[in-house]
Amino acid sequence: MHREHTRTVTIGDRVIGGGNPVLIQSMTNTRTEDAEATTAQILRLEQAGCEIIRVTVPTIEAAQAIAEIKKRIHIPLVADIHFDYKMAIAAIENGADKIRINPGNIGGREKLAAVVAAARERNIPIRVGVNSGSLEKELVEKYHGVTADGIVESALDKVHMIEEEDYENMVISIKSSDVLMCIRAHEILAKKTLYPLHVGITESGTLLSGNIKSGIGLGVILYQGIGDTIRVSLTGDPVEEIKSAKLILRTLGLRKGGIEVVSCPTCGRTKIDLIGLANQVEAMTADIPLDIKVAVMGCAVNGPGEAKEADIGIAGGIGEGLLIKRGEIIRKVPEEELLNTLREELLHWQE
Repeated sequence: MHREHTRTVTIGDRVIGGGNPVLIQSMTNTRTEDAEATTAQILRLEQAGCEIIRVTVPTIEAAQAIAEIKKRIHIPLVADIHFDYKMAIAAIENGADKIRINPGNIGGREKLAAVVAAARERNIPIRVGVNSGSLEKELVEKYHGVTADGIVESALDKVHMIEEEDYENMVISIKSSDVLMCIRAHEILAKKTLYPLHVGITESGTLLSGNIKSGIGLGVILYQGIGDTIRVSLTGDPVEEIKSAKLILRTLGLRKGGIEVVSCPTCGRTKIDLIGLANQVEAMTADIPLDIKVAVMGCAVNGPGEAKEADIGIAGGIGEGLLIKRGEIIRKVPEEELLNTLREELLHWQE
C-alpha cells in the first residue's frame, strides 16, 4: 500500500502521509482580498467537514488578507500561487500553512530559490502542482501528445528542482480532466516517489458530471492505496465538494462516522413519495454524529428484507409505513409520521 509508506508532511496542525487518514480539501471561490466573504465561506466548509482549505493569491492584497483570515478559521490554509514568486513569499510571511506552486512557471531558478528559502525558514510544505493542460511543449513532443508518462515526468522534474535547493518538505499533485489518464498517471507516480500525493480530477464539471468523474477517478486511485489527501473539484458551491469527498471516502472504507443513507430506486410497487422522503432523510441525518446505516425503502413487501443490512430503516406502504431495525419490523406508523418517527429513533440512538 503506497499510502502506508509515504513521507509524513505537517500542514498547520494536520498531518498527511505515512498511513494517516486521507484528508479532505476544497478551495474557496471568493476573492481572497475580501477577507470577510472568504472567512465566511471557509467556516461553512469547516462545518461541512473540510479539513484543509486553499485560497488563490493573485495580488499582494490577497496575500495580506491571509493573516486576517487565519485568525478566524480552524483548519490549515494553503495559498495557491500562479507565476509570481513574490506572492508566494508574501503568502508565507502572512501565515499560509502551505503553498501550491508550479516551479516551472514561477520565474526561473533564482526566484524559485527565494520561495524555497522562505518556505524553509518557516518549515512550510510546498505542493508541487502539475496539470495536463499546461504540460511543457517538449514533453508533448517527446510522448507524441499529452500522456500519463509526460505528466509524471513533468511533476518529477519540478520536484527535483526543489530538491536541488536542498528542500524535501513537499506534496505532489498531478491532475487531468481525462479520468483514465489521471488514474494511469497516479499509478506510475506512486511507484516513483514516496512524497505524499494530493489527488483530484481537475475541471471535472458540474454537480452531476463532476461527481461521476471524481467518483470513478478518485475511487480507483484511492482503492489502490494511492493518495493522502483529496479534492473533489466541482463547478458550484464548494460545500458540495466536501459532501462528495466524505461519501467517496466512506464508500471505500477510508472514513468512519456519519450516517450512510441507502434507499431503493423505486418501482411500480412504490406507494409513497420515496424520492422526497429519501432526500428529507439525507438532509435530516447530515449532521447526526452516528456511524450507522439508515435505509429508506418504498415497499412494505420487500422493504424489511432489503433493509436487513441497515441498522435502522423505514418502509412505505399505502397510508402507513414500517419502522425496521436490522431487518425486523418494530412497528407500523402512519405515513405522515414516518420521518418524525425515524428522527426520534435516531435521537434515542445518540443517548
